[in-house]
Amino acid sequence: MRKVIKTELTKPIAPHEWAIAANGIIYSVHVPIRPDGTIESGSAEAQADVTFSDLEVTLKAAGANASDVVLVQIFLTSLAHKSAVDEVYKRFFTEPYPVRACIAVSELPTPGTVIEVVATTAVET
Repeated sequence: MRKVIKTELTKPIAPHEWAIAANGIIYSVHVPIRPDGTIESGSAEAQADVTFSDLEVTLKAAGANASDVVLVQIFLTSLAHKSAVDEVYKRFFTEPYPVRACIAVSELPTPGTVIEVVATTAVET
């Protein structure tokens, strides 16, 4: 059975949810959209900060926290952004860090963004 995780984040324009829990796993996707619905289109660091803040809001709504995240997939429009994103990442996660993949893509669906994050989180059922 799956359950949509409700947050105060603006509903996505595309036909999907930000997060769904199923069988003790939370599957979520995050882009640099502020709670008021505006897009952070500044530096990679600023976009990563908003993106991981959205993840934090989602985890809290699901009764989880960053230490419950087991896998993070980071999509970047350029690997030149990786070091800035890594610095933000280390503010949100502590050791032992989640398993992580960092993937360079030519573009992302949200205009003006350089980052998209997919997180998989394990929670007690």
